[in-house]
Amino acid sequence: MIDRHETPIARLPGPWGVPIDIGPSFLMLAGLLILTMQDKGWALVFVGLIALSILLHEIGHAWGCLVQGVKVHRIMLWGGGGFCQHQITRDALKDELIVAMGPLTNLALWAIASLFAPQVMMTNPEVGAWMSIFASINLTLFALNLIPVQPLDGGRLFHLAMLRILAPRVAMQVAGWVGLICAILWIPAMFLAWTQFGFLLLFLPSISAHWEMAKGRAVA
Repeated sequence: MIDRHETPIARLPGPWGVPIDIGPSFLMLAGLLILTMQDKGWALVFVGLIALSILLHEIGHAWGCLVQGVKVHRIMLWGGGGFCQHQITRDALKDELIVAMGPLTNLALWAIASLFAPQVMMTNPEVGAWMSIFASINLTLFALNLIPVQPLDGGRLFHLAMLRILAPRVAMQVAGWVGLICAILWIPAMFLAWTQFGFLLLFLPSISAHWEMAKGRAVA
């Protein structure tokens, strides 16, 4: 699969001075999705809405960093989605807000788009339809990011939640076992998503990393 730390092919200016890097696998995945759809114009807008939703998700993470005084190095868009690279905090409470802000951003976008789409549909059916699609994309991203597997937000939030009630080593082991099950199931799930819905992420959660966590060994 694609390395999430691949060399970017473009850097764009982002909010609050945070640069946005574009990885080659991101463009490759976008091109693949467009090629598999018959209506190329529709496909281009659809992929653009996915890219916008992922970007806003990562901007949510960046905001969670900046309001707590945590330096953000960059936002990266790649074939597996995106990530916000920031200063390591060593503070679980700060991490909780940083991690949660990504999915919460998608949830807020879903709510806003769902609220206004029916009204817009009455005056501009095409724009209203795209707003409904945008809402669905963000609800999907919200749900996907809650899967308790590393390095998705759900996996990190689950680990942080376990740290609230368990000793650090036990919390890591519980998060590791849950993530290991999800990582194994990820492979048939992605195959099903591609064959049934045409949806694909060039990303596989690490089975070996979760196995190390399950044994109580920290993974960088």
